[in-house]
Amino acid sequence: MLNRTSAENSETTDLSKQKFLGEDRWWHLTFGTIMAATLIFFLVWAHGYVPAGNFNMLLIAAIALGLFMAFNIGGNDVANSFGTSVGAGTLTMKQALLVAAIFEVAGAVIAGGQVTETVRSGIVNLDVFTSSPLDLVYIMMAALLGAAVWLLIATKFGLPVSTTHSIIGAIVGAALTTGFIKGNNGVLETVQWNQIGQIAASWVLSPLLGGIAAYLLFGFIKRYILLYNEKADRRLAQLKQDFMEQTNASEESIDRIGLIQLSAYANARLPKQESKAIAKEAREALAQGDDPTIQAKYDHALRQLDKGVSEVQAHRALTVWVPLLGAAGALIITSMLLFKGLKNLNLEFSQVQTITILIMVGTLTWFALMVFANTLKDKNLSRATFILFSWMQVFTAAAFAFSHGSNDIANAIGPFAAVLDVLRTGAVSEEAVVPSAALFAFGVALIVGLWFIGRNVIRTVGSNLTKMHPSSGFAAELAAAIIVMLASQFGLPVSSTHILIGAVLGVGMVNSAANWRMMRPIGLAWVITLPVAALIGAIGVAVLQFIF
Repeated sequence: MLNRTSAENSETTDLSKQKFLGEDRWWHLTFGTIMAATLIFFLVWAHGYVPAGNFNMLLIAAIALGLFMAFNIGGNDVANSFGTSVGAGTLTMKQALLVAAIFEVAGAVIAGGQVTETVRSGIVNLDVFTSSPLDLVYIMMAALLGAAVWLLIATKFGLPVSTTHSIIGAIVGAALTTGFIKGNNGVLETVQWNQIGQIAASWVLSPLLGGIAAYLLFGFIKRYILLYNEKADRRLAQLKQDFMEQTNASEESIDRIGLIQLSAYANARLPKQESKAIAKEAREALAQGDDPTIQAKYDHALRQLDKGVSEVQAHRALTVWVPLLGAAGALIITSMLLFKGLKNLNLEFSQVQTITILIMVGTLTWFALMVFANTLKDKNLSRATFILFSWMQVFTAAAFAFSHGSNDIANAIGPFAAVLDVLRTGAVSEEAVVPSAALFAFGVALIVGLWFIGRNVIRTVGSNLTKMHPSSGFAAELAAAIIVMLASQFGLPVSSTHILIGAVLGVGMVNSAANWRMMRPIGLAWVITLPVAALIGAIGVAVLQFIF
């Protein structure tokens, strides 16, 4: 009977594994349906946006390639962005998906315009294509194809690579190939090499700056918070041992007394009456028989314990440094938002108004974290530290998602905006309006890509490079957000991937736990990203020229 039951359970387990699309089949079906509905919506919108005669297979192909590129950005770059949060246990995959859905798209809509323009017209010399606008369309479509295919391959192997490198490499490959096909004598003039040089310099600085920022930030956190907590834990453990020796109490007796609870109450300085009640309950739990010497010995030990716990000030680092650190992070993110992100909304703040807003945000953040930290005094230090930094990491994850959205969704929107502008106007122009419908559709594709193919990259960033904790994840994300937002402010399409990988390694260096061996395949993928994307882009533009 037992064997039969085991066999039935085994069969049931096997059947559950064979369920259509696995345990998350309803999630898969939901996101698949959302993606299909978005594609239909966007096709209908595009039909009314461009002249009727230009709504043809070329535009449909461009839409498909643009959404495919956004899908792969979600699977690689967005997954890379949330790897630290998921790896540290701060966010689940589904929670990360929700945060990404809100803040990635918000970053693209609010702060993504300038970088989109840089990617779109800063790499290719538009003057070369003034007389043949369709050549620019083919280049941008081939670039979307080349970058997306390479991102899909890298994501399959869990390698976080740069979408910016991918799209620029594909644009360069497609532009050069178009020049050769057309027989242009000045084929090299199709690419603005000075722009490539400036961007290449930022690629070198990206991981370096991210690593330095995270190393300094997490070094401060470890020295003044984590190490302080470790010393406090050791001191509390010693107090417990001393208490046991003085009272001849066993570990079981200490458990009955509830020393951890007693220590928390003593540290929080409860009213005298309540402390007496706890002490009385503890004496009754510990006392064996009616021997008064046991109770007297316990009273003395209890006073020593109370005094020792008060001197340790176990939660001091959490109640002092964490609120200040959180307030500083809030000031940095808010200032970047005010100075860059809200410019597209045509909101102008005076210097006094800006300073006032920053003071308000910093003060509110400090006060909220201080109150929150004080409510955690009844928990042990490791648990309280985990909770505090988890909430702070949610904030930095949202901020980094906004920063990422302002930069890297442009790698799909930029080339597509160039295609859409040419098909709508029939000419090549320096500037093109990025429609809100396009931002919405590409944002949905980005989130769907994160869900379907992002897990391998999340695993690489969140656990394979170094072991993450909410405190180290907070440091890495905040450092990366600072660098990305600064880059967005200067209009440089830097690689948020390289910045965050550098930040994660910076954290690992503080702990002497950076997995440099894992950097070998990642580094190789970084090196071959440009040539591989360029090759696919070159093949793609040749095929497009032949078909259309």
